[in-house]
Amino acid sequence: MIGRFLRQTLVVARRDFVAIVFTPTFLIFLLAPLLMLGFGAIGGAGAARLAEGSVDRNRVVVIADAATGPRVTAADAGLRTVFRSEEAPPALEIRAPDADPLRQARALFDAGDIEVSAVLAGPIETPQILHGPRGDRSAAYLRQLAERVVLGERAGADGQIVTATLTEVQRSGATSSSRQAAGFFAVFAIFLVTLLLASQAVGMLAEERGNKVIEVLAAAVPLEAVFLGKLLGLFGVAILFIGFWGALGAQGIMLLPPELAVASALQPAIGLPMFALLFIVYFIMAFLILSAIFLGVGAQASTMREIQMLSLPITMLQLGMFALSAAAAGNPGAPIARVAELFPLSSPFAMAARAANDASLWPHLLAIAWQLLWVMIVIWLGARLFRVGVLKSGGGLSLPFRRKKPVAEPSS
Repeated sequence: MIGRFLRQTLVVARRDFVAIVFTPTFLIFLLAPLLMLGFGAIGGAGAARLAEGSVDRNRVVVIADAATGPRVTAADAGLRTVFRSEEAPPALEIRAPDADPLRQARALFDAGDIEVSAVLAGPIETPQILHGPRGDRSAAYLRQLAERVVLGERAGADGQIVTATLTEVQRSGATSSSRQAAGFFAVFAIFLVTLLLASQAVGMLAEERGNKVIEVLAAAVPLEAVFLGKLLGLFGVAILFIGFWGALGAQGIMLLPPELAVASALQPAIGLPMFALLFIVYFIMAFLILSAIFLGVGAQASTMREIQMLSLPITMLQLGMFALSAAAAGNPGAPIARVAELFPLSSPFAMAARAANDASLWPHLLAIAWQLLWVMIVIWLGARLFRVGVLKSGGGLSLPFRRKKPVAEPSS
């Protein structure tokens, strides 16, 4: 009985896999991420160019004479070593004073050639610092710059008060932030792939309902085998999609410098090999659960308009699961993490994040069994609802695979 059910399931899976893959539209679907990356790169380049233009024009200005200007420039070069490049204050510009330095400083805020964030004018020991509405941090930097110039003058010719020895020390273990980053990476990657692939299950039965093929399949094989076969066929398409882009991504990673490799930034608590294995398993669980739900919900739709109306709540459902699991990744051990790990739709995402934050293995064995149970439950419910609501057959919900009692023939 079970062997026959599996053979029927694989026949449906092979039929759907071939029907999807061996079409010209599948090539467009396969290359869709390339188009997305291309449009994203164009938009990102434009936004980056706009941001760079704004940064290039932004300045902090010190109005100083020929004797003070070089000392301010030297102090600025020393202070900037404290900042990362993205956190550094605007570039410094030295301007010679005119008859009224304070008036000159005010006039700089109306200049069209530069965008002034803050201006320092007057004696370096008692300066006047003017700043714009968002220039308070630049004004604080100019104050520290003036103090450094004065302290350097009092320290002597070299301007150094303390001579320090800097030694870099490498950590032997992962930090909590790196573990949480690995957890969020797992949640985001699973969400992105399932969002792209699992939602394809919504419209799988609409065309077959229109041309009456589903009635033929339902008459030939159990409806549970039809649903499971379609799910496995779609999963085969997903594996082909991931294998294609995974191979390209692996080749791209090999070309990156070692310091930019993604694996060096991921330090999960359970270890990188086991984390990679659990990531694959939880992707499969997330894909099967969500695809089974989408297949069951989409089976109730008979037109493209109904499928389009179902797309928004399905997308919102996926975004909700992503938000819940991302919160669990950022708060390991919190009640919200436990809720996300137990709720069937978010469990694969949250447990992938737990693998990054917790080295225990036994919770994952329980979670995988729990998720497999829900895959079977959703497939069974989807088939029963389709039989009762669409095919108008069956007398309610009964246990799957139960052998029907033979009907007694009337005596002649």
